[in-house]
Amino acid sequence: MTASPQNRGVSLGMPQLPAPDFPAEVRTRLEADAKEVVARYPDSRSALLPLLHLCQSQEGYVSKTGIRFCAETLGLTTAEVTAVATFYTMYRRKPSGDYQVGVCTNTLCAVMGGDAIFEELKEHLGVGNNETTPDGKVTLEHIECNAACDYAPVVMVNWEFFDNQTPDSAKAMVDDLLAGREVSPTRGAPLCTYKETARILAGFPDERAGAVEATGGAGPASLIGLRIARGEPPHTPIVHPRGESTTEGGE
Repeated sequence: MTASPQNRGVSLGMPQLPAPDFPAEVRTRLEADAKEVVARYPDSRSALLPLLHLCQSQEGYVSKTGIRFCAETLGLTTAEVTAVATFYTMYRRKPSGDYQVGVCTNTLCAVMGGDAIFEELKEHLGVGNNETTPDGKVTLEHIECNAACDYAPVVMVNWEFFDNQTPDSAKAMVDDLLAGREVSPTRGAPLCTYKETARILAGFPDERAGAVEATGGAGPASLIGLRIARGEPPHTPIVHPRGESTTEGGE
């Protein structure tokens, strides 16, 4: 006689219960915001990405409740929503800190010191990759690319740039975050919490005084090539226009 699955310690598993809903007052507020988001798109399912950000602005991550809300709002299955939420690393799948500190460890940043920054921050904060400090303020993670290679090594906090970092400058920055002191990015808008950032990414205006004016595009290092191509001083073109030779003989 063979043992039953229960006797062998094997769980057959039970269907998961539906995720709990948001509290009534929260759901009412999110539904009003979601209606505004969905109205921006000709196809409602195109609103999924900003709606996931909207849910993060409420909970700080995309919970099963948030996935249920997105699915019900857009007429999708929870599996369809989960597939998107797990594809993009910008969506958190567990509670995290007020400040997401992402250290680029891709090739150029790593060579320029990103690996050293990440290792020293792990030791300094006492957390590993994708872990949060006990006070819930800082979540540390390595990022494959911050799209700012000309300022390597780069650290991002809630998607704002901290360029040309060193282990010491990065540790000083996270110390300021932990202490509640004001921290200013190298360029771009002043910092806000991860939940506030998520609401902005959902497409709602940043209503902080001066924040919009402070947002900047590429910095000078990113624009040197463009300036050279335009022949703007003090740079001069280093590549001759096609069809023009550098010598009289065309060689």
